[in-house]
Amino acid sequence: MKASETTILSPWDTHNQQLASHVHPLDWQNPKPASRYNLVVIGAGTAGLVCAAGAAGLGAKVALIERHLMGGDCLNIGCVPSKAVIRAARAAAAARNARTFGVHIPEGMTIDFGQVMERMRRLRASIAPHDSVQRFSNLGIDVFMGDGRFVDSHTVEVAGERLAFKKAVIATGARAAAPPIEGLSEISYLTNETVFSLTELPRRMAVIGAGPIGCEMAQSFARFGSEVLLVETMHGILPREDADASDIVLESMQQDGVKLLCCGKNLKLAKAEGGKIRLTVTSHGKGYDEVVDQLLVAVGRAPNVEHLGLEAAGVAFNKKGVQVNDYLQTSQPHIYAAGDICSPYQFTHAADFMARIVIRNALFFGRSKASALTIPWCTYTEPEIAHVGLYEKQALEQGIAVDTFTRTLNEVDRAILEGHTNGLARVHVRKGTDKILGATIVAANAGDMIAEITLAMTHNLGLGRIANTIHPYPTQAEVLRQIGDAYNRTRLTPFVQSLFSRLMAWRR
Repeated sequence: MKASETTILSPWDTHNQQLASHVHPLDWQNPKPASRYNLVVIGAGTAGLVCAAGAAGLGAKVALIERHLMGGDCLNIGCVPSKAVIRAARAAAAARNARTFGVHIPEGMTIDFGQVMERMRRLRASIAPHDSVQRFSNLGIDVFMGDGRFVDSHTVEVAGERLAFKKAVIATGARAAAPPIEGLSEISYLTNETVFSLTELPRRMAVIGAGPIGCEMAQSFARFGSEVLLVETMHGILPREDADASDIVLESMQQDGVKLLCCGKNLKLAKAEGGKIRLTVTSHGKGYDEVVDQLLVAVGRAPNVEHLGLEAAGVAFNKKGVQVNDYLQTSQPHIYAAGDICSPYQFTHAADFMARIVIRNALFFGRSKASALTIPWCTYTEPEIAHVGLYEKQALEQGIAVDTFTRTLNEVDRAILEGHTNGLARVHVRKGTDKILGATIVAANAGDMIAEITLAMTHNLGLGRIANTIHPYPTQAEVLRQIGDAYNRTRLTPFVQSLFSRLMAWRR
């Protein structure tokens, strides 16, 4: 097992041993290669697994190559472990805030961080069989563990064997990258690949980068009891998101104890006594000199393009990843790419649907386009912030006039009853129409709620259709129906209203 895998699978307890037995069994024997494959897939993260399983299910002869851990980032160091940790942090916050509901928890509540992380490892191992070597082998796929690299444009080599193919998919993903911070190379620090191996709660923790990963982990560790400093070079947090939305999330994080040092300049890192880390930075003109127990670096991603033999295959790539067209073909039309290796949308669900495009286009003469996908995303802070489509600024930059409808959750009965009034739903439509161009939701379960808007956009259903859809009362999703009602009210112009008044008068 490689050093990177050993770090991810630390501590080597029963749960991580179970995980390894599924995603990289030490006794696995690679099969004898077929004479030729319909499809060779390099990388067994979400995109690779969907490609392999879908193609095999449709009768293709498929080879799947993975050099590290089956399941990729999502299972091992991404979605699965992070959401387990976030859920535990929410439980801690709920216990602390229970008194606001008249529920009094005895003083002296403790958080067993070791148990929190043990639960995460146990649940991750329980999910692993879905992505396991054995499952995909049972699907009729030839699974090869080892470093795969192109020998030429129709051959891949792995573990001393050569696999000939008709079509291939590059799905090797991306990894955490070290940003150019003075002193970073001299210290030991955490990334999303190693933070889930912690077994002790750091008393003081710094997080560099206020993007989704940085915000999720900063809030979670603060809720567990760490003193957390969140450092960001830009103003505020989640700079990609709607400013009103990210401000709501920031307020919640600060209430949990996260200290934001934004507009950070002159950031420097150095070793401190006792294995600790010294961080100096200027934020809004004030200098900070802090010593922390752990540092999480949550900025920068690098595509895994090295050692793949892309030059030998004639596949074009750059520092952003493998270059593809709208059909997900590389510079070699019979070689495709999907997922984080080629997409600006580095989400599991985006990789899933890109893989479906590859299956249609590579095996069935399809002409599906990646640009046709409507891709939502969510940051799992509390409250969550979810988005789909265009932001208002993007629409205006593209010369598209919009009407914007906003409803705050303090106007929604269920949110009031739940104590979750600090949120909003905002929908942008093409001006003068009900055609939805984009939406942002900030709510406890915004990731679930955004699906309704995504469905409407995917199938060209206007905001008026949402207004005419009965939503259960009381639910937070009712806020979307209320926004639809707000749109409908704009159709009642003074002229139309005067016509109705005359009609009603005539009918009296």
